[in-house]
Amino acid sequence: MTDPRFFPTSGPIALGKLAEIAGARIKPGADERAVFNDVAPLDQAGPDQVSFLENRRYVDVFLASRAGACVVHPSLAERAPSGMAILLSERPRRAYAHIARAFHPERVGAVGIHPRSVVDPAARVAPDALIEAGAVVAAGAEIGARCRIGPNAVVGPGVVIGEDTEIGANASVSHCYIGKRCVIYPGARIGTTGFGFDPDPAGHVKIPQLGRVIIEDDVEVGANSTIDRGAGPDTVIGRGTMIDNLVQIGHNVRIGRGCIIVGQVGISGSTVVGDFVTMAGQAGLAGHLNIGSRSTIGPQAGVKDDVAEGATVIGTPALPWKEFGRQLAVLKSLTSKKGG
Repeated sequence: MTDPRFFPTSGPIALGKLAEIAGARIKPGADERAVFNDVAPLDQAGPDQVSFLENRRYVDVFLASRAGACVVHPSLAERAPSGMAILLSERPRRAYAHIARAFHPERVGAVGIHPRSVVDPAARVAPDALIEAGAVVAAGAEIGARCRIGPNAVVGPGVVIGEDTEIGANASVSHCYIGKRCVIYPGARIGTTGFGFDPDPAGHVKIPQLGRVIIEDDVEVGANSTIDRGAGPDTVIGRGTMIDNLVQIGHNVRIGRGCIIVGQVGISGSTVVGDFVTMAGQAGLAGHLNIGSRSTIGPQAGVKDDVAEGATVIGTPALPWKEFGRQLAVLKSLTSKKGG
């Protein structure tokens, strides 16, 4: 259940309007004038709330739910409890997301520069941007329209931030261009020096990191994630990519459009990742690899070789999932045999 202290609701909203918002169809028999006040999980929702069912694993919860309305796939609609209004959608989770956003739109906050922030006179800040207490905006930085720079965040010299982008509390961004509608969550570090040096027993020699970080539009970077600037070539994060918390991206890495990178993934320098790649939690990628578009890297995979387009790999060292499964089956058979 949503806590109104943190998530005030804009309800009530009529069922017919919710169907329009979600791009869903109302199952015949429901009253499109019925109103609902909020969203809630299936097992907690009441008669004035809307929920959704996507995973068949939760059909039993759906059958027992007291939700007044539910977004479901047409194949499950006939199993709905009596009296529940049904919104039919081929993509229930997405439809529910639109409904939840309607009940809980983003708050329109204050604008302006807080008196306890530090903004260099040579910075350019849009008049409708918000610079919160303790934030630092250095000389030559450009903050676009409707941006929000959170408390104690640091925007380095020359950084350009596109409109409607949010920089979270205590985040730091330097040597970078950030696109429109991005979210950089609290504690993220973008543009820090890449891990480049010439090793020597007499003392390692640091190689100057002279590239940038380019973050395209509609990217999210999770809390306490780090993205190193390039050594000469830029580090690039493609449009629409979603990066979870505690992810490390090394210098010169190029990530394509629409990728999903889950928590604790590490990508070593100069690796190139195609479009719409998914990397599960704690996967580690060696440097100078090519990861094909629409491929999947399994959880805790150790990737030392290139990955073909559309492939799924898992294990350490990472193998195609069918090969990994066969090897695991053989190992299980060997270890389960009795004998001296």
